[in-house]
Order: sequence, then structure tokens, then C-alpha cells
Amino acid sequence: MKKQFLEIGRIVNTHGIRGDVKVQPWCDSPEFLAEFDRLFTKSRQELHVLRAAVHKGCVLMHLEGVDSVEEAQKLRNTVLYMNRDDVELEEGAFFIQDVIGLPAYDERVGRQIGIVKEISDGPAGDLYVIQDGDKTHYIPGVPAFLREVDLENGQVTFCTIEGLLADDDN
Repeated sequence: MKKQFLEIGRIVNTHGIRGDVKVQPWCDSPEFLAEFDRLFTKSRQELHVLRAAVHKGCVLMHLEGVDSVEEAQKLRNTVLYMNRDDVELEEGAFFIQDVIGLPAYDERVGRQIGIVKEISDGPAGDLYVIQDGDKTHYIPGVPAFLREVDLENGQVTFCTIEGLLADDDN
């Protein structure tokens, strides 16, 4: 079951004296985070974003009702959530949180090779971390290896090469 509210960032500090907050984005880009008019806290309290601007890899936001540095300080370390209904994804795009926990299959070995534990954003693209008991496989999320992310059927399919999996014989 897909989560309705997804983590999108964390308030890490205040900015200035008018109650602005500095948000560290946990999404594709700070520009994506800056597009939201509303965000939510863990308790689903709705926060209205009056202004947002990207600044040095973070987002500076002014939230409705937060008009002093003291009020902003109370929000430090607050994790912010987005409602998935507030976003229309492009064809083929998906939320990473929907993939975490799915079984991972490898066409080359013809079996499940573990569970998707995490997807890291590396310098050359996404890196899928697959946990298989006490073994961990690291598979680049490039077309040569990643065949399909099938959310409808709940699985991710790869086609690896010999030596890529942790238990391949060298």
C-alpha cells in the first residue's frame, strides 16, 4: 500500500529575523520542493507556504503564521511531508519510497536476488541497494541493468552481468 504522505525535507535552521526557515530537501531537487504551496508535519498539520526560494542547495521558506525567528526556531528539525495527490508525475516516473521494500529479480540468474533497501543518488545516477539476507548487492539504475520498475505488480527487474552480484563467483 502506497503512503499518502511522503517525506520531502527537514527544517534545519532559521533564516533572517522575519521567521523564514531553511529546509534541507529530501527529494529530486530543491526546485521541486520550492514548488509546493502546502506541506505537512508528521501529525498531518497543514503548513501553508507563502514564499519559497532555492538558496545554496536548500530552500528558504516563509510559512503562514511563522513571523518571528522565535516561532521559526520552534520548527527546527521538523520533518516535512508532501501529499502525493499534490504532484502529477511524468510518464515512467515514480516516488522512490514506493520502490523501497519491493522484491528485486535478476533475469540473468532467474530468481529473486533480494529486497530493495534503498536507492542512492550517486554521481553517475541512481544506485539500487538490494538486501539479500546478510549479502548486499549494489546495482546501477541505468538502462543496461534496470529493466523495469513495476509498481502495479510490486517488483523491480534487473539484468546484471557476471561479477556484479555479491555472491557471483569471481
